[in-house]
Amino acid sequence: MKLKVYIETSVVSYLVARPNRDIIVAAHQQITNEWWRNKRSQFENYASQLVVNEASSGEVEMAQKRLEALADIKLLETTEEAVELANDFISKGPLSEKATEDALHIAIAFVNGLDYLITWNCKHIANARMRHKIEQLCRARGYEPALICTPEELLED
Repeated sequence: MKLKVYIETSVVSYLVARPNRDIIVAAHQQITNEWWRNKRSQFENYASQLVVNEASSGEVEMAQKRLEALADIKLLETTEEAVELANDFISKGPLSEKATEDALHIAIAFVNGLDYLITWNCKHIANARMRHKIEQLCRARGYEPALICTPEELLED
């Protein structure tokens, strides 16, 4: 049985983005492409309508590429349970109201019992300083949290 992974919008954005001159961003793009080509098939891949909505914005050509990348990804529903959990992440900390969509990405993955949430958003999602509180709130509501990580962390077998 394959492990389940939630693919957050930043991963798809790095996947199709034009090459970047910033060495860190370029490395993230390369890692994302490697994971997408070589490891993605080892997982059951999920996203949400929120990912589709975010991927649809911006420059038309790039939005189309992001949507094409998401074409074969299963979409999870944004349930009332996920919205309530996301609200807890904001009202009880550690996320601010500016991170409402990020809180919802996390909550959708957790409520649906996924194994991983992959992201390049290290400010609000893959943030080691916030992870403990996020996991605590999740468990208090009866959910087992997905492991939040970057695509780089899922390259190894």
